[in-house]
Amino acid sequence: MESGSPMQSFNPTIEPQRLRQLLHRLIDIYSPSGKEEEITSFVQAYLKRHGLTPVQQNVEGNRHNLLILPPGGEIRLALVGHLDTVMAYDLEDFGHEEHDDLIVGLGAADMKGGCAAMIEAYIAFCRDAPVPPRVALALVVGEEEEGDGARKLAREYHFPWAVIGEPTSIQPCFSDYGYIEVHITTRGKRRHASLANLGQNPIDTMLRLLLSMSQYVETQRSDITFNIRELSSSQSGFAVPERCDAWLDIHLPPTAPMGEITLEIEEIFDRMRNDTPDFNGFIRFETIHTGYELPQKGTMADILKKIYTTRSIPWNPRAFPSHSDANILWAAGMKPILLGPGELEKAHAPDEAVLFEDVLLAAQVYLDLLISYSS
Repeated sequence: MESGSPMQSFNPTIEPQRLRQLLHRLIDIYSPSGKEEEITSFVQAYLKRHGLTPVQQNVEGNRHNLLILPPGGEIRLALVGHLDTVMAYDLEDFGHEEHDDLIVGLGAADMKGGCAAMIEAYIAFCRDAPVPPRVALALVVGEEEEGDGARKLAREYHFPWAVIGEPTSIQPCFSDYGYIEVHITTRGKRRHASLANLGQNPIDTMLRLLLSMSQYVETQRSDITFNIRELSSSQSGFAVPERCDAWLDIHLPPTAPMGEITLEIEEIFDRMRNDTPDFNGFIRFETIHTGYELPQKGTMADILKKIYTTRSIPWNPRAFPSHSDANILWAAGMKPILLGPGELEKAHAPDEAVLFEDVLLAAQVYLDLLISYSS
């Protein structure tokens, strides 16, 4: 910071009680992907009450992102969080609970803890800031499904760096895994259950195909994660079903050869088709997000290292092992770092939780970034 800078004596602080109450309120609002209207309305009103002017960026219908943009248009850094969650495990019990320092509830880790910390940091900075922030705040929708909020953000705005508040245990992730979403369909002829051995059962064909793919991952690609997310068949009653569908999630290390892996998966499918009489079906790669790996050097890395040293936070960068909005921003020419409170292992779980101590620490790190990038 230059001598005589108006930021020199500026010392904003996070208000823990305000942050805690905000996190409680965010968790208590049910906001699955596609139904984020209530939470965006609440956050918009909350930001206005604290003297900020959020901009609505329409995504689809009544769904929109909320943005706070630096005056003048230049964005040096964006703090990005998603307000949506997965569907509730229990619609009767998704709100917040407190157990000492642990805050339990849907979205606590993924990523309402990160969103609350970013909002609090931005409010703390703007309350008495001698200069306008050079950092944007982008609260987007749709991350858990299509990523349509991030795609809309990337189409209309550009910034060289982004910090995304995914649950990383407060460790910066300079690299992110790639992701392939696969849809497989097998078909057969509907017939009475007692005549099942007269032709191919689509479920039997699908199970053998999935077993081959699982063995391929185990023996040849042990560094990737293979998840059978959904397996369903057409309603058949006491009959052989006419169709079976499977949806697969494949997460790959940042530098994995995605082209080779997609080809190898297709080859497994083709072998099954060639070896199975009367085979009928298709395979489709619905989503392909490439991973990336950023070097841990340069201005952004130096700023983060200084913040971590000042706050006595261990510096243990890692790769984020799941796809996220970071993949979308990377594909649009931006450099995202994932950094937020909570553990990925707790995300999407019935007992999802985050330590408030981590949320408070994340808010302090975000505030330090706001100060550094606005100096």
